[in-house]
Amino acid sequence: MRGEAGGLSELDPIWYASSTAWRLTKIMRFGGSTIFVTGGAGFIGSAVVRHLLRDSHARVVNIDKLTYAANLDSLPGAVGNPHYAFEQACICEAALLRRLFDKYQPDAVMNLAAESHVDRSIDGPGEFIKTNIVGTFTLLQEALRHWRKLPAERRARFRFLHISTDEVFGSLGTEGSFSETTAYAPNSPYSASKASSDHLVRAWRETYELPTLVTNCSNNYGPYHFPEKLIPLMIIKGLAGEPMPVYGDGKNVRDWLYVEDHAKALSLVLERGAVGETYNVGGRSERTNLHVVETICDLLDRIVPGADGPRRRLISFVTDRPGHDRRYAIDASKLERELGWRAEENFESGIEKTVRWYVEERAWWQAILGRGYDAERLGLIQTPTSQSSREPAT
Repeated sequence: MRGEAGGLSELDPIWYASSTAWRLTKIMRFGGSTIFVTGGAGFIGSAVVRHLLRDSHARVVNIDKLTYAANLDSLPGAVGNPHYAFEQACICEAALLRRLFDKYQPDAVMNLAAESHVDRSIDGPGEFIKTNIVGTFTLLQEALRHWRKLPAERRARFRFLHISTDEVFGSLGTEGSFSETTAYAPNSPYSASKASSDHLVRAWRETYELPTLVTNCSNNYGPYHFPEKLIPLMIIKGLAGEPMPVYGDGKNVRDWLYVEDHAKALSLVLERGAVGETYNVGGRSERTNLHVVETICDLLDRIVPGADGPRRRLISFVTDRPGHDRRYAIDASKLERELGWRAEENFESGIEKTVRWYVEERAWWQAILGRGYDAERLGLIQTPTSQSSREPAT
Protein backbone atom coordinates (compact mmCIF):
# COMPACT_ATOMS: atom_id res chain seq x y z
CA MET A 1 0.00 0.00 0.00
CA ARG A 2 1.38 3.37 -0.92
CA GLY A 3 1.21 6.00 1.80
CA GLU A 4 2.01 9.64 2.33
CA ALA A 5 5.57 10.88 2.11
CA GLY A 6 7.04 13.34 4.53
CA GLY A 7 9.90 14.14 6.85
CA LEU A 8 10.38 14.87 10.48
CA SER A 9 11.59 18.44 10.02
CA GLU A 10 9.90 21.47 8.54
CA LEU A 11 13.09 22.24 6.60
CA ASP A 12 13.74 19.89 3.73
CA PRO A 13 17.33 18.79 3.02
CA ILE A 14 18.81 19.10 -0.47
CA TRP A 15 19.79 15.76 -1.92
CA TYR A 16 21.82 15.11 -5.03
CA ALA A 17 23.43 12.02 -6.51
CA SER A 18 26.31 11.22 -8.82
CA SER A 19 27.32 7.94 -10.46
CA THR A 20 29.57 7.10 -7.53
CA ALA A 21 28.06 8.62 -4.41
CA TRP A 22 25.26 10.57 -2.83
CA ARG A 23 25.75 13.43 -0.43
CA LEU A 24 23.64 15.45 1.92
CA THR A 25 23.64 19.19 2.24
CA LYS A 26 21.94 19.44 5.61
CA ILE A 27 19.89 22.29 6.95
CA MET A 28 19.03 21.28 10.50
CA ARG A 29 18.23 17.65 9.65
CA PHE A 30 15.70 16.34 12.18
CA GLY A 31 16.07 19.64 14.03
CA GLY A 32 13.98 19.61 17.21
CA SER A 33 13.12 15.90 16.80
CA THR A 34 13.77 13.11 19.30
CA ILE A 35 14.56 9.71 17.81
CA PHE A 36 14.52 6.41 19.70
CA VAL A 37 17.15 3.97 18.40
CA THR A 38 16.57 0.55 19.89
CA GLY A 39 19.60 -1.71 19.82
CA GLY A 40 21.82 1.35 19.53
CA ALA A 41 24.80 -0.37 21.15
CA GLY A 42 24.80 -3.16 18.57
CA PHE A 43 26.66 -3.24 15.28
CA ILE A 44 24.20 -1.54 12.92
CA GLY A 45 22.47 0.38 15.70
CA SER A 46 25.71 2.00 16.86
CA ALA A 47 26.46 3.04 13.26
CA VAL A 48 23.03 4.70 13.13
CA VAL A 49 23.63 6.52 16.43
CA ARG A 50 27.06 7.71 15.30
CA HIS A 51 25.62 8.92 11.99
CA LEU A 52 22.72 10.80 13.59
CA LEU A 53 24.95 12.49 16.15
CA ARG A 54 27.46 13.45 13.48
CA ASP A 55 25.18 14.42 10.59
CA SER A 56 21.91 15.63 12.08
CA HIS A 57 20.46 17.81 14.80
CA ALA A 58 18.30 15.06 16.27
CA ARG A 59 18.19 14.21 19.94
CA VAL A 60 19.06 10.51 19.99
CA VAL A 61 17.89 8.18 22.75
CA ASN A 62 19.73 4.87 22.61
CA ILE A 63 17.65 2.06 24.13
CA ASP A 64 19.63 -1.16 24.52
CA LYS A 65 19.43 -4.19 26.78
CA LEU A 66 23.23 -4.60 26.59
CA THR A 67 23.31 -8.28 25.72
CA TYR A 68 26.59 -10.09 24.96
CA ALA A 69 26.96 -8.43 21.50
CA ALA A 70 26.20 -4.86 22.61
CA ASN A 71 29.09 -2.52 23.32
CA LEU A 72 28.90 1.10 24.42
CA ASP A 73 32.55 1.44 23.39
CA SER A 74 31.20 1.44 19.82
CA LEU A 75 29.91 4.97 20.47
CA PRO A 76 33.02 7.11 21.00
CA GLY A 77 32.11 10.66 21.87
CA ALA A 78 28.46 9.91 22.59
CA VAL A 79 28.74 10.27 26.35
CA GLY A 80 28.62 13.94 27.17
CA ASN A 81 26.99 14.87 23.86
CA PRO A 82 23.97 17.07 24.73
CA HIS A 83 22.00 15.42 21.90
CA TYR A 84 22.47 11.88 23.28
CA ALA A 85 20.89 9.84 26.05
CA PHE A 86 21.25 6.17 26.92
CA GLU A 87 18.65 3.96 28.59
CA GLN A 88 19.38 0.33 29.43
CA ALA A 89 16.12 -1.45 28.72
CA CYS A 90 14.65 -4.51 27.03
CA ILE A 91 12.02 -3.93 24.37
CA CYS A 92 10.00 -6.80 25.83
CA GLU A 93 9.30 -4.77 29.02
CA ALA A 94 6.14 -2.81 28.30
CA ALA A 95 6.03 -0.82 31.55
CA LEU A 96 9.61 0.37 31.14
CA LEU A 97 9.08 1.29 27.49
CA ARG A 98 5.97 3.23 28.47
CA ARG A 99 7.97 5.27 30.97
CA LEU A 100 10.58 6.03 28.32
CA PHE A 101 7.96 7.15 25.77
CA ASP A 102 6.39 9.39 28.41
CA LYS A 103 9.77 10.76 29.51
CA TYR A 104 11.28 11.58 26.10
CA GLN A 105 8.19 12.04 23.88
CA PRO A 106 9.90 10.76 20.70
CA ASP A 107 9.05 11.84 17.17
CA ALA A 108 10.35 8.60 15.65
CA VAL A 109 11.42 5.07 16.53
CA MET A 110 14.12 3.17 14.66
CA ASN A 111 13.85 -0.45 15.75
CA LEU A 112 17.21 -2.24 15.42
CA ALA A 113 16.95 -4.30 18.62
CA ALA A 114 17.24 -7.93 17.55
CA GLU A 115 18.97 -11.23 18.07
CA SER A 116 20.69 -11.73 14.71
CA HIS A 117 23.21 -14.59 14.67
CA VAL A 118 21.83 -17.51 12.64
CA ASP A 119 24.02 -20.12 14.34
CA ARG A 120 22.81 -19.01 17.77
CA SER A 121 19.22 -19.21 16.59
CA ILE A 122 19.76 -22.86 15.68
CA ASP A 123 21.11 -23.69 19.14
CA GLY A 124 18.64 -21.57 21.11
CA PRO A 125 15.67 -20.20 19.14
CA GLY A 126 13.78 -19.10 22.25
CA GLU A 127 15.63 -15.81 22.68
CA PHE A 128 15.02 -14.99 19.02
CA ILE A 129 11.28 -15.55 19.38
CA LYS A 130 11.22 -13.43 22.54
CA THR A 131 13.25 -10.45 21.33
CA ASN A 132 12.44 -10.36 17.63
CA ILE A 133 8.73 -11.19 17.82
CA VAL A 134 7.48 -10.42 21.33
CA GLY A 135 9.82 -7.45 21.62
CA THR A 136 8.65 -5.95 18.34
CA PHE A 137 5.01 -6.49 19.36
CA THR A 138 5.61 -4.76 22.69
CA LEU A 139 7.41 -1.84 21.06
CA LEU A 140 4.62 -1.45 18.50
CA GLN A 141 1.99 -1.40 21.23
CA GLU A 142 3.78 1.27 23.24
CA ALA A 143 4.54 3.32 20.12
CA LEU A 144 0.85 3.13 19.17
CA ARG A 145 -0.22 4.28 22.62
CA HIS A 146 2.24 7.20 22.45
CA TRP A 147 1.28 8.15 18.88
CA ARG A 148 -2.44 8.27 19.65
CA LYS A 149 -1.85 10.80 22.42
CA LEU A 150 0.24 13.21 20.31
CA PRO A 151 -1.15 16.51 19.04
CA ALA A 152 -2.30 16.32 15.42
CA GLU A 153 0.78 18.04 13.97
CA ARG A 154 3.24 15.77 15.79
CA ARG A 155 1.09 12.71 15.08
CA ALA A 156 1.33 13.48 11.36
CA ARG A 157 5.14 13.62 11.55
CA PHE A 158 5.68 10.54 13.73
CA ARG A 159 7.42 7.51 12.12
CA PHE A 160 8.15 3.94 13.20
CA LEU A 161 10.99 2.45 11.11
CA HIS A 162 11.57 -1.28 11.47
CA ILE A 163 14.93 -2.57 10.26
CA SER A 164 14.93 -6.14 8.94
CA THR A 165 16.97 -8.51 6.79
CA ASP A 166 17.01 -10.04 3.31
CA GLU A 167 17.10 -13.47 4.95
CA VAL A 168 13.30 -13.36 5.31
CA PHE A 169 13.11 -14.01 1.55
CA GLY A 170 14.93 -17.34 1.72
CA SER A 171 17.53 -18.51 -0.77
CA LEU A 172 18.04 -17.53 -4.42
CA GLY A 173 19.25 -19.59 -7.33
CA THR A 174 22.11 -18.46 -9.54
CA GLU A 175 20.09 -15.64 -11.09
CA GLY A 176 17.78 -12.88 -9.92
CA SER A 177 17.57 -10.73 -6.81
CA PHE A 178 15.18 -9.94 -3.98
CA SER A 179 12.77 -7.06 -4.53
CA GLU A 180 10.28 -5.51 -2.13
CA THR A 181 7.57 -7.79 -3.53
CA THR A 182 9.49 -11.08 -3.19
CA ALA A 183 7.50 -13.65 -1.21
CA TYR A 184 8.77 -14.47 2.26
CA ALA A 185 10.36 -17.91 2.67
CA PRO A 186 12.57 -17.91 5.80
CA ASN A 187 14.75 -20.97 6.39
CA SER A 188 16.24 -20.45 9.86
CA PRO A 189 14.78 -19.66 13.29
CA TYR A 190 16.43 -16.23 13.02
CA SER A 191 14.96 -15.34 9.64
CA ALA A 192 11.56 -16.75 10.63
CA SER A 193 11.50 -14.54 13.71
CA LYS A 194 12.41 -11.48 11.65
CA ALA A 195 9.76 -12.35 9.05
CA SER A 196 7.19 -12.50 11.83
CA SER A 197 8.26 -9.10 13.13
CA ASP A 198 7.95 -7.62 9.62
CA HIS A 199 4.39 -8.91 9.38
CA LEU A 200 3.53 -7.40 12.76
CA VAL A 201 4.77 -4.00 11.65
CA ARG A 202 2.69 -4.19 8.47
CA ALA A 203 -0.37 -5.26 10.45
CA TRP A 204 -0.07 -2.35 12.89
CA ARG A 205 0.00 0.00 9.90
CA GLU A 206 -2.95 -1.57 8.13
CA THR A 207 -5.08 -2.16 11.24
CA TYR A 208 -4.23 0.76 13.52
CA GLU A 209 -2.78 3.22 10.94
CA LEU A 210 0.49 3.56 12.86
CA PRO A 211 2.85 5.30 10.40
CA THR A 212 5.40 2.54 9.84
CA LEU A 213 8.14 1.79 7.33
CA VAL A 214 10.24 -1.37 6.85
CA THR A 215 13.69 -1.87 5.40
CA ASN A 216 15.31 -5.17 4.44
CA CYS A 217 19.08 -5.11 4.13
CA SER A 218 21.79 -7.40 2.85
CA ASN A 219 24.81 -8.56 4.90
CA ASN A 220 26.49 -5.67 6.69
CA TYR A 221 30.18 -5.32 7.47
CA GLY A 222 32.49 -2.63 8.79
CA PRO A 223 34.03 -1.30 12.02
CA TYR A 224 32.69 -2.30 15.45
CA HIS A 225 31.32 -5.66 14.24
CA PHE A 226 31.08 -8.26 17.01
CA PRO A 227 33.65 -11.00 16.36
CA GLU A 228 31.22 -13.90 16.01
CA LYS A 229 30.36 -12.81 12.45
CA LEU A 230 32.31 -13.96 9.38
CA ILE A 231 34.39 -10.90 8.47
CA PRO A 232 35.58 -9.77 11.92
CA LEU A 233 36.17 -13.38 12.97
CA MET A 234 38.33 -14.08 9.93
CA ILE A 235 40.32 -10.87 10.41
CA ILE A 236 41.04 -11.71 14.05
CA LYS A 237 41.96 -15.31 13.26
CA GLY A 238 44.16 -14.18 10.39
CA LEU A 239 46.01 -11.75 12.65
CA ALA A 240 46.56 -14.54 15.17
CA GLY A 241 47.72 -17.06 12.55
CA GLU A 242 44.87 -19.41 13.47
CA PRO A 243 42.83 -21.65 11.15
CA MET A 244 40.19 -19.72 9.22
CA PRO A 245 37.13 -22.00 8.88
CA VAL A 246 34.82 -21.65 5.88
CA TYR A 247 31.43 -23.38 5.90
CA GLY A 248 30.79 -26.08 3.29
CA ASP A 249 32.44 -25.41 -0.08
CA GLY A 250 32.64 -21.65 0.52
CA LYS A 251 30.47 -20.88 -2.51
CA ASN A 252 27.52 -19.39 -0.63
CA VAL A 253 26.96 -15.88 -2.00
CA ARG A 254 26.10 -12.76 -0.01
CA ASP A 255 25.49 -9.17 -1.09
CA TRP A 256 27.80 -7.09 1.13
CA LEU A 257 26.77 -3.65 2.42
CA TYR A 258 29.14 -1.32 4.26
CA VAL A 259 27.48 -0.45 7.56
CA GLU A 260 28.01 3.32 7.28
CA ASP A 261 26.20 3.29 3.93
CA HIS A 262 23.37 1.39 5.58
CA ALA A 263 23.09 3.93 8.41
CA LYS A 264 22.78 6.76 5.88
CA ALA A 265 20.10 4.84 3.98
CA LEU A 266 18.08 4.33 7.15
CA SER A 267 18.12 8.00 8.10
CA LEU A 268 17.02 8.83 4.55
CA VAL A 269 14.12 6.36 4.68
CA LEU A 270 13.08 7.76 8.04
CA GLU A 271 13.18 11.30 6.70
CA ARG A 272 11.81 10.89 3.20
CA GLY A 273 10.27 7.44 2.90
CA ALA A 274 6.57 6.93 2.17
CA VAL A 275 4.55 5.60 5.09
CA GLY A 276 3.56 1.97 4.63
CA GLU A 277 6.36 1.27 2.18
CA THR A 278 9.22 -1.24 2.29
CA TYR A 279 12.70 -0.41 0.98
CA ASN A 280 15.48 -2.87 0.19
CA VAL A 281 19.02 -1.76 1.04
CA GLY A 282 21.93 -3.55 -0.62
CA GLY A 283 25.50 -2.90 -1.64
CA ARG A 284 25.42 -4.44 -5.13
CA SER A 285 28.49 -6.40 -4.05
CA GLU A 286 27.84 -10.12 -4.40
CA ARG A 287 30.78 -12.23 -3.30
CA THR A 288 31.19 -15.87 -2.28
CA ASN A 289 32.21 -16.49 1.31
CA LEU A 290 35.45 -18.02 0.08
CA HIS A 291 36.25 -14.91 -1.95
CA VAL A 292 35.62 -12.75 1.13
CA VAL A 293 38.00 -14.81 3.26
CA GLU A 294 40.66 -14.89 0.54
CA THR A 295 40.40 -11.11 0.19
CA ILE A 296 40.89 -10.70 3.93
CA CYS A 297 43.96 -12.93 3.79
CA ASP A 298 45.48 -10.92 0.94
CA LEU A 299 44.80 -7.58 2.67
CA LEU A 300 46.33 -8.79 5.93
CA ASP A 301 49.38 -10.03 4.04
CA ARG A 302 49.80 -6.57 2.55
CA ILE A 303 49.07 -4.55 5.71
CA VAL A 304 50.72 -6.78 8.34
CA PRO A 305 52.79 -9.48 6.59
CA GLY A 306 53.01 -12.70 8.55
CA ALA A 307 56.32 -14.37 9.32
CA ASP A 308 55.01 -17.77 8.20
CA GLY A 309 53.91 -16.82 4.69
CA PRO A 310 50.62 -16.04 2.92
CA ARG A 311 47.55 -16.46 5.10
CA ARG A 312 45.48 -18.31 2.50
CA ARG A 313 47.20 -21.41 3.86
CA LEU A 314 45.07 -20.96 7.03
CA ILE A 315 41.77 -21.48 5.19
CA SER A 316 40.01 -24.73 6.04
CA PHE A 317 36.60 -26.09 5.08
CA VAL A 318 34.25 -27.26 7.84
CA THR A 319 30.81 -28.84 8.09
CA ASP A 320 28.18 -26.57 6.60
CA ARG A 321 25.48 -24.83 8.63
CA PRO A 322 22.11 -26.65 8.64
CA GLY A 323 19.73 -24.96 6.20
CA HIS A 324 22.47 -22.65 4.91
CA ASP A 325 20.92 -20.39 2.27
CA ARG A 326 22.92 -20.57 -0.95
CA ARG A 327 22.62 -17.05 -2.30
CA TYR A 328 21.27 -13.63 -1.35
CA ALA A 329 21.12 -10.60 -3.64
CA ILE A 330 19.27 -7.34 -3.07
CA ASP A 331 17.67 -5.14 -5.71
CA ALA A 332 17.95 -1.67 -4.13
CA SER A 333 16.72 0.19 -7.23
CA LYS A 334 13.56 1.44 -5.50
CA LEU A 335 15.58 3.16 -2.77
CA GLU A 336 18.00 4.53 -5.35
CA ARG A 337 15.28 5.73 -7.69
CA GLU A 338 12.74 7.17 -5.26
CA LEU A 339 14.98 8.53 -2.49
CA GLY A 340 18.27 9.11 -4.30
CA TRP A 341 20.44 6.86 -2.12
CA ARG A 342 23.69 5.39 -3.41
CA ALA A 343 26.22 3.22 -1.60
CA GLU A 344 29.48 5.12 -1.31
CA GLU A 345 31.63 2.03 -0.77
CA ASN A 346 32.04 -0.93 -3.09
CA PHE A 347 33.25 -4.19 -1.60
CA GLU A 348 36.91 -3.59 -2.37
CA SER A 349 37.03 -0.16 -0.74
CA GLY A 350 34.84 -1.15 2.19
CA ILE A 351 36.66 -4.36 3.06
CA GLU A 352 40.04 -2.60 3.04
CA LYS A 353 38.70 0.08 5.40
CA THR A 354 37.33 -2.68 7.62
CA VAL A 355 40.52 -4.73 7.75
CA ARG A 356 42.59 -1.64 8.48
CA TRP A 357 40.21 -0.66 11.28
CA TYR A 358 40.57 -4.06 13.00
CA VAL A 359 44.34 -3.89 12.64
CA GLU A 360 44.51 -0.38 14.10
CA GLU A 361 41.77 -0.70 16.74
CA ARG A 362 42.81 -3.96 18.37
CA ALA A 363 41.96 -2.67 21.83
CA TRP A 364 38.26 -2.65 20.94
CA TRP A 365 38.01 -6.33 20.00
CA GLN A 366 40.70 -7.52 22.40
CA ALA A 367 38.57 -6.15 25.24
CA ILE A 368 35.69 -8.36 24.04
CA LEU A 369 37.92 -11.43 23.98
CA GLY A 370 39.31 -10.43 27.37
CA ARG A 371 35.80 -10.50 28.87
CA GLY A 372 35.69 -14.20 28.11
CA TYR A 373 33.96 -14.34 24.74
CA ASP A 374 34.80 -17.67 23.10
CA ALA A 375 34.26 -17.87 19.34
CA GLU A 376 33.28 -21.53 19.49
CA ARG A 377 31.41 -23.17 16.61
CA LEU A 378 27.65 -22.86 17.04
CA GLY A 379 24.66 -23.98 15.05
CA LEU A 380 25.37 -27.68 14.56
CA ILE A 381 22.25 -29.79 14.97
CA GLN A 382 22.38 -31.70 18.25
CA THR A 383 20.92 -35.11 19.00
CA PRO A 384 17.52 -35.03 20.75
CA THR A 385 19.19 -35.73 24.12
CA SER A 386 21.91 -33.10 23.84
CA GLN A 387 19.54 -30.61 22.22
CA SER A 388 17.16 -30.70 25.14
CA SER A 389 20.02 -30.26 27.59
CA ARG A 390 21.09 -27.06 25.83
CA GLU A 391 17.66 -25.45 25.60
CA PRO A 392 16.77 -23.02 28.43
CA ALA A 393 13.97 -24.02 30.72
CA THR A 394 10.61 -22.45 29.98
